[in-house]
Amino acid sequence: MKIFKKILIIGLILAVVSAFFVWGSNFKIEKDTKDFVTSDLSKIPNEKVGLVLGTGKTLANGTPNLYFTYRMDAAAELYHAGKIKYLIVSGDNSRKNYNEPEDMKLALIEKGIPEHHIFEDFAGFRTLDSVVRAKEIFGQSSYIIISQRFHNERAVFLAQQNGIDAFGYNAKDVNRAAGFKTNLREKFARAKVYLDLWFGIEPKFGGEKISIF
Repeated sequence: MKIFKKILIIGLILAVVSAFFVWGSNFKIEKDTKDFVTSDLSKIPNEKVGLVLGTGKTLANGTPNLYFTYRMDAAAELYHAGKIKYLIVSGDNSRKNYNEPEDMKLALIEKGIPEHHIFEDFAGFRTLDSVVRAKEIFGQSSYIIISQRFHNERAVFLAQQNGIDAFGYNAKDVNRAAGFKTNLREKFARAKVYLDLWFGIEPKFGGEKISIF
């Protein structure tokens, strides 16, 4: 009985510590990036490149993914407003018939962005990979990140931790009901940011340098 009680107490302590760690991680990332993410186009500085973070074009049931749709809208808006000259579309291409960068590129071409102004990063498997590769592979030490606000906050934080001068342009978010799982997952992803920093986790894939004119 005493052993069970000790296990229960230890479990409760670990649960409280974990909850505080997750809360603290989210609070710190939001606080540190609040002046660097916005949905106000006039507050976005002019940069050479915009980095679009990948997501699937459709959901598992085949319906359009609004996260994807709204990110493409935001990227096109930035480009046509003259805030950026080129775009890096960074995402997952690890499975057959699943190619986030190609889907993003085609969607942006449909929105009037010239193909030669779009660069594909096929190794953007994680947000960390995307932001660091934009610097190390594509040679950009400053750029605009394009995603939803919750994602931009984490991405901008990661970029800044890696010596990148980044701002985030917030795409329209989906409604709370549709985005509940994504937003819940984001809470834990922010905690993992600190674990990655503490353990020195780096992007998995390198590659040849790509010059953006």
